[in-house]
Amino acid sequence: MRALSAGGLLAGWRGFAVLAALIVAVLAVGGVARGSATSGLLKVRLGGDQSETRVVLDLDRSVTGKLLSDGLDGTVVVSLPRIDAAGDLRGGGQGLVRRWNVERGPGALKLNLELARDAEVRRRFLLPPGDGVKTYRYVIDLKARGGAAPMITPTTRKPAKPAPIVARPPARDCPRVVVIDPGHGGKDPGAPGKTAHEKDVTLAAAKALKARLERTGRYRVVLTRTSDVYIPLESRVRIARAADADLFISLHADSGPSTDTRGASVYTLSERGESRVTRVLRKDDWLMPASLPGADRTVGEIILDLTQRATRNRSAEFATLLLEKIADETPLLRRSHRDGNLMVLLAPDVPAVLLEMGFINNAEDERQLTDPAKRLRLMNAVGDAVDAWFARRAR
Repeated sequence: MRALSAGGLLAGWRGFAVLAALIVAVLAVGGVARGSATSGLLKVRLGGDQSETRVVLDLDRSVTGKLLSDGLDGTVVVSLPRIDAAGDLRGGGQGLVRRWNVERGPGALKLNLELARDAEVRRRFLLPPGDGVKTYRYVIDLKARGGAAPMITPTTRKPAKPAPIVARPPARDCPRVVVIDPGHGGKDPGAPGKTAHEKDVTLAAAKALKARLERTGRYRVVLTRTSDVYIPLESRVRIARAADADLFISLHADSGPSTDTRGASVYTLSERGESRVTRVLRKDDWLMPASLPGADRTVGEIILDLTQRATRNRSAEFATLLLEKIADETPLLRRSHRDGNLMVLLAPDVPAVLLEMGFINNAEDERQLTDPAKRLRLMNAVGDAVDAWFARRAR
């Protein structure tokens, strides 16, 4: 553990003070309501614009919400079991939300969002306490449908209709979504071995892992590529976020200056990589909406920071499980859990790892990666890690 210098401590306190000031600013924007300290629901916060809006519920306990209405009738309704509030709460809206209220019911709390225009729920997730934040945060992301849809009023509101199955993101009680990314492809062959290229090994491994996960019936598996084609790195992240992924696994084969080096390793996003997310967002908003005007930008930046911290913790937890499971099937590098500033790990709200399955320029590792039976055993071990991680999170 590194010792902190006086300057480091001072910088840390300054950072804490800035974050505290920003959080105070958040309470002044959007709709904000407080419950009692023991009510379950502590606050409701809104931030965003007419394109994308985020609703955050601060809670004193964990919860698994249920989506009762998805916005097709002009309202979004979410039920929160075993959560209470000090009386009925309500407030004015912001962005895509015209107004909101919270109803108390038997054994559950119901959040009603009246929409200001045609919108849909893009994702919902729970952020646990951590890194100085003591509350749970239940987050609901809304996105406008179409380009310039009219404001919804009682006379123009669309009637309820069945949701299109293909276009809708999966609900949390549906199979978990795992995106598998076979590294390289097409004009990018990756590292060469004596008999194979990295792009071929990763695709074969990805298909084996997909089959292993789908056999359980518990997952919907998406591959970023299914053939020998080139997919830009940022497009792989977009695929994961468009699929509303619960987990992202990028498969690669390592190569080193010495052919004697062998063993697997797992990468998660470094702190430098998290800073890269912020830089990308300032130039483009495809990764996560953060280009909010005025005070709304403050809300986006705070929520981005909190989301990144929770995602980093979940990624590290999966990386540990993954290394434990594959250790019986392949040797590991001495420092097997590494961090890196890698583009495919940048999605701030999707837990992600990059698995280097071995060194393709090492004869023994290459034989294991190109042997279908040995490769299958390795992917079965990866599948075991996925099972264990989701089982742990469910508990």
